[in-house]
Amino acid sequence: MTGAAIRLTGVDVRYRDRLALDGVDLAIEAGERVALIGGNGAGKSTLLRVVAGTLAPSAGHVELLEQPLAALSRMAIARRLGVVPQAAALPFATRVEEVVGLGRIPHEDPFRGPRPADHAAIRSAIDRVGIGDLVGRDARELSLGERQLVLIAMAIAQDTPILLLDEPTVHLDLRHQVAAMELLVGLNERDGMTVVAVLHDLGMAAHFFGRLVLLERGRIIADGSPAEVLTPERIRGVFGVDPALIRLGPQGVLTSRP
Repeated sequence: MTGAAIRLTGVDVRYRDRLALDGVDLAIEAGERVALIGGNGAGKSTLLRVVAGTLAPSAGHVELLEQPLAALSRMAIARRLGVVPQAAALPFATRVEEVVGLGRIPHEDPFRGPRPADHAAIRSAIDRVGIGDLVGRDARELSLGERQLVLIAMAIAQDTPILLLDEPTVHLDLRHQVAAMELLVGLNERDGMTVVAVLHDLGMAAHFFGRLVLLERGRIIADGSPAEVLTPERIRGVFGVDPALIRLGPQGVLTSRP
């Protein structure tokens, strides 16, 4: 697949008297792996919601796989992109494999139910995320970190060309954070999936994503490689951190200086 997977042109989102997004222009090509970074309230999650079609922009235009997002039905959007939220409430008893199976709804025949291909996709997603030991458990009883892994598996089972993730590692311990990031790299590099993730961890973003988009007060202020975006001036100005305390290593990893 070639061309733009996601394109925003002149996008504003207004909450009463505040602009959450202000004139955002952004193009993400098919097959890219992009991290959205910035401080709290910068507009990262708002941008993700606009792309997912769950928040209509106040102004501007959004395209998904070179089609106007506003012209697509919810089911059509669900066949094009999967979304992993920070957390999802599960108000009723649902086994883990049933939650993962929700990702297959856009592909199922409503009159025939799940096909062998759907069951295979569910099993494959569970295996890829490494949550086979959770199968059969009530998803409401899981820890926040375990729920996050189940939601990632659900999005993988959805089998879409685009994957959006809002802070996918926020509830995970360090081992599972790294495993989740390596999984995203595999989905992108092996499967050709376009991956866009909101991340607060600059080290993870710099190490696992070749392109960073930095937002501040609803505007994109930098867009490029980790070395281009995470300059000492921006680290100090946007994140309020003394750049002398950290460094950008040879693989783009931010580490504390000794």
